[in-house]
Amino acid sequence: MPGPKDLTYLGCSIANSVPILGDRWNILILRDAFMGVRRFEDFQTDLGIARNILSSRLDDLVAAGIFETREYQDNPPRHEYRLTEKGKDLMDLLLALWRWGDRWAPPELRDPRKLIHLDCGHPTQIVAACAHCGGELKRSNLRIEPGLEVVEATSSDTQVPA
Repeated sequence: MPGPKDLTYLGCSIANSVPILGDRWNILILRDAFMGVRRFEDFQTDLGIARNILSSRLDDLVAAGIFETREYQDNPPRHEYRLTEKGKDLMDLLLALWRWGDRWAPPELRDPRKLIHLDCGHPTQIVAACAHCGGELKRSNLRIEPGLEVVEATSSDTQVPA
């Protein structure tokens, strides 16, 4: 069987994303990047994360192709972290987490941030929509194909041997 971080045996895109996106620091680093943070010191200051952990997470995000580095100072060498196209594609994920968090885990010490749609100037939230017809996607109007091949447990599967 694969190692603990290798979930490819599940044959699932979500499982394949977990090693990089399932880390709380990586998600918060991405949040900051979408809000304009690019430099190590700024990530560290905003998140209050230990430098060694931040360095490790940024290295992982670069290795995964989510960030690329660009030198902004040569003596001493300093780099900033910029989202790649692959990284920019995570915007929908972060917006979905934002929407869920505002509903189920809002910040206690201040009002939630507002997402303003620049085209119309109004506050908005992400709504998943069908790429074909534009209809809203909900659990009640979706089917995933092919489904999971889960085998029902039999009564003999649940018995404890004597």
